[in-house]
Amino acid sequence: MTRHGAVSRAAAHTIAALGDDVSRAFELERFQDFLHVERGSARATSEAYALDLARFATFMRVKGATRPAGVTPALLRDFVYHLKDLGLAPTSIRRTVSAVRTYFKFLVNEGEIAQDPSDRLETPKRWLTLPDVLTVQEAERLIAAPSLDEPLAFRDRAMLELAYGAGLRVSEWITLGVKDVMLNDGLVRVFGKGSKERLVPIGRRAIGAVAVYVRELRPRLERGAGKGMLLLNARGQPLSRMGAWKILRKYVEIAGITKRVTPHTLRHTFATHLLEHGADLRAVQEMLGHADISTTQIYTHVDREYLRSVHKQYHPRG
Repeated sequence: MTRHGAVSRAAAHTIAALGDDVSRAFELERFQDFLHVERGSARATSEAYALDLARFATFMRVKGATRPAGVTPALLRDFVYHLKDLGLAPTSIRRTVSAVRTYFKFLVNEGEIAQDPSDRLETPKRWLTLPDVLTVQEAERLIAAPSLDEPLAFRDRAMLELAYGAGLRVSEWITLGVKDVMLNDGLVRVFGKGSKERLVPIGRRAIGAVAVYVRELRPRLERGAGKGMLLLNARGQPLSRMGAWKILRKYVEIAGITKRVTPHTLRHTFATHLLEHGADLRAVQEMLGHADISTTQIYTHVDREYLRSVHKQYHPRG
């Protein structure tokens, strides 16, 4: 029981189970008293927060942070991803994030720590809104959908190969210059957000599709209005964002894919397939052009879900 004897026995039992040294180091009893006495929190909230913070303190001790002052924003992000790995529901994760934020605000107000490491901690909403990811088979069907009967088939195949093969944003599809595709080196030069330049490798199939398009079709489309852009429309002008969307939707339908597929779906698919096959997270970050690796970590969620599905499907006790 805490000093005031005010919180529920369940909350007190959860804290006691951690051990006195952990409880004292993380000021968990004082925080429970604060919730009950000063905030007047309901018993259910107090008990839920006790469980959340017990899990938090245990995780931090394992990671080497023995006191609240040793907790960093990066450790907090790792903790949130750990909760997802445990299989907690999004509502439980959001509640835990709320508990951690309340806890650190309390510590700052009490003068226990100088800065709040949770002030920019976000609930992983993106986990709930990630678009569907194509399977490898669906991606192959999509890319194979342009038929040679189509007058712009070479362009369309090149566009789809680059979108999936290099993980490009739609804005990067349409602004890719002919000179930015270095076929001999197997690279594309991409100017992403904030005009930040990056080099992304492309595979032999993408190289072959672009080479055929540049040799066989693009010279016939170019009428002096192409502005050096790689992908042109039927009038010889740079392909617009809406034009790229329409092309994608057309081939999604032809390929018989029932999922909602957007240009960003192909970017998600690119990253997910790399991670599924063992790619290093930082290498994927570099190829996607993410400034912060925490942005790339959302794809590890998709990858983990894939691994869980494989385990469930194939393990005798899955």
